Amino acid sequence: QVQLVESGGGLVQAGGSLRLSCAASGLTFSGYGMGWFRQAPGKEREFVAAISWNVITYYADSVKGRFTISRDNAKNTVYLQMNSLKPGDTAVYSCAVKQGTYIERWADYGSWGQGTQVTVSS
Repeated sequence: QVQLVESGGGLVQAGGSLRLSCAASGLTFSGYGMGWFRQAPGKEREFVAAISWNVITYYADSVKGRFTISRDNAKNTVYLQMNSLKPGDTAVYSCAVKQGTYIERWADYGSWGQGTQVTVSS
């Protein structure tokens, strides 16, 4: 059974940084792409970043240049380094295993974690 556990969220002032972690178990982690999505209150879930099994990275335009996704296959963990945070980044951030074709479509991901809250104050 695949399990994903996110951590690292919290409250930070605008301009600050946070590093999210997503620890995976129950799968051959190195063989899968992983993605981060976020959902703010009253809004749809949106793509943030993804990393393929061979370490090709993808970013939403809204976070490009500020966020960095990475992975450590030895630790079965994917990270999201978030810099220059803005109040608009406030959301619950979740990681998931890529299972389908499209990079930015949440329906092409599965085995979602429970999420971690990120709140950016102005």
